[in-house]
Amino acid sequence: MKLGFIGTGTMGNPMVCCLIDAGHQLTVHDVRREATTNLCEMGATWADSAREVAAASEAVFTSLPGPTEMEFTVLDPDNGILAGLPTGGAYIDMTTNSPTVFRRVAEACLSRGIEVLDAPVSGRPPRMTVMAGGDAATFAKYRPIFESMAGNIFHMGGTGAGCATKLVTQYLGYSNFITALEGLLIGVKAGVDVGLLAQVVPVSAGASRVFDNIPRAVLSGEFTSGGSLDIVAKDLRLACELAREVQAPARIGIIADDAFHRAQVLGWGQDGYPKVAKILEEMAGAVLRGEAPGAPDFQQVDPRRD
Repeated sequence: MKLGFIGTGTMGNPMVCCLIDAGHQLTVHDVRREATTNLCEMGATWADSAREVAAASEAVFTSLPGPTEMEFTVLDPDNGILAGLPTGGAYIDMTTNSPTVFRRVAEACLSRGIEVLDAPVSGRPPRMTVMAGGDAATFAKYRPIFESMAGNIFHMGGTGAGCATKLVTQYLGYSNFITALEGLLIGVKAGVDVGLLAQVVPVSAGASRVFDNIPRAVLSGEFTSGGSLDIVAKDLRLACELAREVQAPARIGIIADDAFHRAQVLGWGQDGYPKVAKILEEMAGAVLRGEAPGAPDFQQVDPRRD
């Protein structure tokens, strides 16, 4: 199948590799042309704009930093996807996105006879998870393409349901990260050895996939694992905005959002997201440093996932 892919960074690049390996013809574009070099060496064709990608494709995928970039890439009247994608084509967004923004873009696509799916992801190809929203028949049509990139594929409901699902998972993961840090700080302030505490938590009621990243990322003082702090902050903000839109409680998320925002103000946005721990450490007047022999060595998934 002739496919287009726009946004070939941390997540998009390995997804395109999977699509090429599956035998599809790929046309690619990224704001950094060097991000497509390996893909072109594998047989993909470079295009100078989103419009050119769309004109050469039956279906176009995007994996972009956020809602603003996605909306412009699709709707730009001169060089956007809709300016080039013919009627009967499909647009599939894999960005961690706002359901409201995606639905607005979807309306524009559908009015032009373009099929749409919102299909954000978690994990890494080829075993990642796809959470898709949109028409059931459209999902069934493109499911074989998802299967070449992902091991877990879910149809979550109508348009925007995929976006909402991804934001819920990001809310849970990174709110939990803040809660775990607070719990450790309580223990340290109470005189408990943080290294021993970090061994107890994974085999207790406090166990979580997110916590397992703390010994290596925070206790070591490296703060480097996972994606950038800016990306996590963006995702949490979108999740809290969604909570307000649907009138759902998000008190823990608001606290987490505030901590990440404070870290951004200090200029840490391009650092690993675990650096937010320093905000909580300053509030507590204590630091979380120590050895945790035997603790799981878990590499947190890059959320650019988102």
